[in-house]
Amino acid sequence: MDTVDAADDPERLPLEDLRVIEMGQLLAGPFCGQLLADFGADVIKLEDPGRGDPMREWGREKPHGLSLWWPVVARGKRSVTINLRTEEGQELVRSLVAQSDILLENFRPGTLERWGLDYPTLKKINPGIVLVRVTGYGQTGPYANRAGFGSIGEAMGGIRYVTGDPDSPPSRAGISIGDSLAATFAALGALVAVHNRTITGEGQVVDTAIYEAVLAMMESLIPEYTLGNYIRERTGAVLPNIAPSNIYPTKDGLLLLIAANQDSVFARLTLAMGQPELAEDPRFVSHSARGANQAMLDEIIARWTSSLETGQLEELLQAHGVPEGKIYRAPEMLTDPHFLAREDIITLAHPHFGDMQMHNVAPRLMGTPGRVRWVGPELGEHNFEVLGGLLGLSVDEIAALRERDVV
Repeated sequence: MDTVDAADDPERLPLEDLRVIEMGQLLAGPFCGQLLADFGADVIKLEDPGRGDPMREWGREKPHGLSLWWPVVARGKRSVTINLRTEEGQELVRSLVAQSDILLENFRPGTLERWGLDYPTLKKINPGIVLVRVTGYGQTGPYANRAGFGSIGEAMGGIRYVTGDPDSPPSRAGISIGDSLAATFAALGALVAVHNRTITGEGQVVDTAIYEAVLAMMESLIPEYTLGNYIRERTGAVLPNIAPSNIYPTKDGLLLLIAANQDSVFARLTLAMGQPELAEDPRFVSHSARGANQAMLDEIIARWTSSLETGQLEELLQAHGVPEGKIYRAPEMLTDPHFLAREDIITLAHPHFGDMQMHNVAPRLMGTPGRVRWVGPELGEHNFEVLGGLLGLSVDEIAALRERDVV
């Protein structure tokens, strides 16, 4: 395989040789497309000509009546409007597939098949095409044809049951974690399939189910039950038997998360507290002992943290090598010197908002880092660029398709 020295082209993005056709809408599929676009893939997002992806309307705050979520989830993509329910629209997709590497969709199973865009058909057009399918329950099994949202996948995958306080019903994480996890695993699967294609020359189907993506994050939950007869419960801010690791109050009314459950770190914490004898106390001398006396230990630490201002407490903990951190919201992220030094928040030009800030690309590649090239596009902004430049349609042909509500 030929290699390229990034130093020869510092603007080169690592996935710029991949073209992705993104079909579907909302979050589970589009977030996968965002991840690939962040590293340079040419993601062509196909949207309904009438209203586009509903994400264009989602979000709590809507300055100028516009979504603040859309510019993030569609960043770096090209928008093309195609009516996928028409034969001509489906033929346009086939033409795009012939020149692409990945087709990404998150429709209910059977939808592509009804449109004549099933994998065997796509493979005849392009043997190397990778079809990435994101659904609630996957492409097979008795639940495959059920409607499935991210929230349902979170419930069935196990994360909802263990999230929240023990005296409250199961809670959500505050973000669409099920959709995002499925999208992240879909992006991983897509790149694995593309890598395998370099060996075999063949594409394949990547079948990502939301509930399975959540299940994959549930640590030892299954063997804890099958071998230990233990069912994890909601525990709020603490992880049972892992102590100390909790949120503690400070004198000035803030909260600080301190994680010192490892023996050596706990010893350093007791020195910071001025109570080194706690490290030798039989109730706290080992990981197991601290776990068994977790509540008692948390009370001791909370009394100490409540006697100090947040800044003084942080300085003391850092001096003793004890992991700690404040609970951040957006305002704290925007002013934190570490966030600023690593450029975790970037500013992009937006046609309606002016300067717009959002999170940067992760993970951070030292040789070929990703880059956010532009915010989510206007509906159909790249119709002529893609349909004309890539597919070779004339201005008159595109106009005729528009008149027939195909694009």
